[in-house]
Amino acid sequence: MRNMVEFQLKPCFLTSNDIKTEYPLLIYLPGMDGTGELLRSQMVHLERGFDVRCLTIPKNDLSSWDILTRNVIDVIHAELEKSSHHHVYLCGESFGGCLAMKIVTQSPHLFKRVILINPASSFQLQSLLTSVSQITNIIPSWLYDMGALGLLPFLASLSRISPRDRQELLKAMRSLPAETINWRLSLLREFRVEEEKLKQLDQEVLLIAGANDSLLPSVREVERLNYILPKAKNIILPDSGHACLLEEDINLYEILQNHQFVENINCNDYSSHADKVKSVF
Repeated sequence: MRNMVEFQLKPCFLTSNDIKTEYPLLIYLPGMDGTGELLRSQMVHLERGFDVRCLTIPKNDLSSWDILTRNVIDVIHAELEKSSHHHVYLCGESFGGCLAMKIVTQSPHLFKRVILINPASSFQLQSLLTSVSQITNIIPSWLYDMGALGLLPFLASLSRISPRDRQELLKAMRSLPAETINWRLSLLREFRVEEEKLKQLDQEVLLIAGANDSLLPSVREVERLNYILPKAKNIILPDSGHACLLEEDINLYEILQNHQFVENINCNDYSSHADKVKSVF
């Protein structure tokens, strides 16, 4: 992915050097770190059938849900204006799952299908995590580095993640200023989306949860959303934690294929394409 300016003012997309506008556009909305870079382990698979854009949110972005939603929709519109994509998939993970629900309920006409992975809309259901998040404002910023290390076992099933990706996850967690962490936690505490708007969505929605998510009650949340969304399907990953896309045994593209969530497209040979993707990172 191309390196981005350190202090961009608004959200923008990280893009592969291998643009394929004949494929459906997959827009990935990241977790609370906002970097978009943690999807790299899935890219070689996803680019078999998608033209992928990963959202990156500036480290100093303290926007409200309304402003953040509007800014990301603007970025999506700008991307669609310069490309010829016929179908757009919206994929949100954790914090990005909340943002995805905000975006798709506001501009449903933009998206063909939606994927929500361990959506953090369950944040308010986890009373302990909610209580802890309310005292982060009084924690000295120098403690956050140690706190990130202590949180790692709750955020991921570490035995299922390679050493390199563990380091990348820790690096992403430590990349945010304390003020930004506090702000995004406050956004999760305040997150609301009207059930009536969710019930009106006509898109197929794939809900993915890790059964061993120690951070949030994700299985309970996808079951709740499955009841609300008219065209939803649940997938429970029996051994996965919260950061499931970093796990070596998880292949999001195969999951989408196995559940008929990928359009039939004549793709180039996977193995030859892998070298191009690796060169991006």
